[in-house]
Amino acid sequence: MLDMLALGVIIPVLPKLIEQFEGGDTARAAEVIGVFGTSWAVMQFLASPVLGALSDRFGRRPIILLSNLGLGLDYILMALAPTVGWLWVGRIVSGVTSASIGTAFAYVADVTTPETRARSYGIMGAAFGIGFIVGPALGGVLTSISPRLPFWISASFSLTNFCYGLFILPESLPHSRRGVFSWARANPVGSLKLLRAHPQLMRFAAIHFLYNLAHQSLATVFVLYSGYRYGWTPTDVGWALASVGVFFAIIQAGLVGRLVARFGEWRMLVTGLSCGAVGMAIYGIAPTGLLFAAGIPIMSMWGFYGPSAQGLMTRRVGPTEQGKLQGALSSIMGITGIVGPGLFTLTFSTAIRTWKHPYLVGAPYLLASVLLWAGVLLALGVATEARTSPPRPLT
Repeated sequence: MLDMLALGVIIPVLPKLIEQFEGGDTARAAEVIGVFGTSWAVMQFLASPVLGALSDRFGRRPIILLSNLGLGLDYILMALAPTVGWLWVGRIVSGVTSASIGTAFAYVADVTTPETRARSYGIMGAAFGIGFIVGPALGGVLTSISPRLPFWISASFSLTNFCYGLFILPESLPHSRRGVFSWARANPVGSLKLLRAHPQLMRFAAIHFLYNLAHQSLATVFVLYSGYRYGWTPTDVGWALASVGVFFAIIQAGLVGRLVARFGEWRMLVTGLSCGAVGMAIYGIAPTGLLFAAGIPIMSMWGFYGPSAQGLMTRRVGPTEQGKLQGALSSIMGITGIVGPGLFTLTFSTAIRTWKHPYLVGAPYLLASVLLWAGVLLALGVATEARTSPPRPLT
C-alpha cells in the first residue's frame, strides 16, 4: 500500500512537470515521456529476474528492503532535479529499485496454499488499490502548492516503508526451501527459459504480454490525454485516478475471492480481459470527460485478470521457483514497458499533430482495446487446452 501510495502521488505531476520543461508543447512532452518509460522499462527488464533469483537464494526480505530504500532516495533525487535530464536519471534509478514487485508476489506465494492464492493476491491488489486511491488525489492537491512537493512526500512514504519492513516484516522463505542462484536464469533471457518448460506457461506469457502492453497506454498518455482532450488539471487527474483506485479496491477486496471461488480462475481471467477491452474502447471514443469517467467502473473490472492469472501460473511451478517465475513475468512486463511507451506516446503525438480528427485523439486506447481482445481469444484457447491437459508442477 505504501509502495503504491508513493507512486500514486507523483503520477499527476510528473508528466505536467515534463510538459513545463518542454515549454508547454504537449506532443513533445508525450515523446519525452515515451523515452522516460522505455528507459524505466529497460532497467526493470534487466533487474527483475536478478532480484527474483536472488530472493529465491537469499530470501524475500532483503530484496524488498533494498527496493524501498532505493525508491526513497530516488524520489529525493527527482525532487531536486533541475532539468529533464536529471528527471530521466531518476527514472532509471527507479526502474532498478522498483523491480522487486515480483519478489512481493513470490512472498505471497510462500505463505499461502494454491487454493487460497488467488484470494490472497486479491487482498494484495486491494492494498495497491488503497494506495492508488489516496496517492493521486493527494498528489493533485500537493501540486497546487508546489510541483516538487509530491516527490518529497513520496520519498517519505518509501522511507517509512523501509522502516516498516526493517522492524516488522518477517522472512517468508525458510532456508530449507531456498534454491541455488544461477546467472543463467538471473539474466532476462535466461529467466524466460522457465516459461518454456511448460507449454501452457508460454501461452500464459503471451496473454500476459498483451495485457501489460495494453496497460502501458494508461501509464504513458493518461495525464496528457485527459488534459489535452478534456482540459483536466493535475487535481482533476488525481481525483479521477483516486476513483479508479476505489473501484479497483472494491473489486480486489470484495469480489475477487468470492467470484473466483464460485466461477473459477479461468472464467474470471477472461472476464477481466473482456472488461478491460470494453473500458479501453470507452476511453478512446468518449467525447467528454463525463463519458470518460463513466468507463472507469467497467475498466476497473479488468482487475479480475491479475489474481486469476497469478493463481493459475503459480500452480505450474514448484516452491523453489516461485521467485524465478515472478522474475520471468516481470521481464515480460519489462519488454512491454520497452515497447509500450514509444508505441502509445507516438500514436498520441501523431494523432494530435497530424491526424487532428477529434475522434482519432483516442487512438492509443482504441489500440489497447484491440490488444486486449486478442488476449481474450488466446485465453479462451488456453482454457480449452487446460481442461484436457492439467498442470504438472515443476520441481
